[in-house]
Amino acid sequence: ESAKAHPGPVCYRKNGYLAVTDANVVLGRVIPDYFPNIFGPNEDEPLDLEGARAAFRAIAGEEEATGRSIEELAWGFIQVANEAMCRPIRNLTQMRGFDITKHALACFGGAGPQHACAMARALGITKVYVHRYGGILSAYGLSMADAVAEEQEPAKEVYGVSKASGGFDEEQDPSAATREDRLEHLAEKARASLVKQGYPEDSIVIEKYLNMRYEGTDNA
Repeated sequence: ESAKAHPGPVCYRKNGYLAVTDANVVLGRVIPDYFPNIFGPNEDEPLDLEGARAAFRAIAGEEEATGRSIEELAWGFIQVANEAMCRPIRNLTQMRGFDITKHALACFGGAGPQHACAMARALGITKVYVHRYGGILSAYGLSMADAVAEEQEPAKEVYGVSKASGGFDEEQDPSAATREDRLEHLAEKARASLVKQGYPEDSIVIEKYLNMRYEGTDNA
């Protein structure tokens, strides 16, 4: 699970969580001198190498880590992270009968290239593609994507009554009286959420939907 930007990894100086970024800092794969002083509560400090080392030193005292250096523990973090990223790639390729070795591994994100070569080796891939703007791909996508707010609530109601000849009897809809009111209530909550974020109300499009299942079945 991501430590996110706030509080972020330990090395962000915000009382965050020990994360893969800390492992990369400890192993010298992320060099604090190459980053601006934008960390800490006031966002004016450098990455905290010693804080990351101290966090690994703390878990080095646990029984499972006996005899391992902080660098070995950090490398273990990296190996676990790489395998966690390789697994879904295998599921989408090898598990479906595709020969992954004939493909190139495209990586993106600020940390993508730090893991790409080890992942390619584990997957049997011989070519890695690193786009020059890969580090800002997520930010670019976020700026281009639509803002979405979803609201939902559980309901156990009958949508329609079957006719003997097949289909539904539109005149017998037990939930019709309350369904539209409930949907409009959810729509107003979603609309208010987007307006609160600064989006003009006239730019908001509402889509209403029902998650339904056939009578006698368990899955929608």
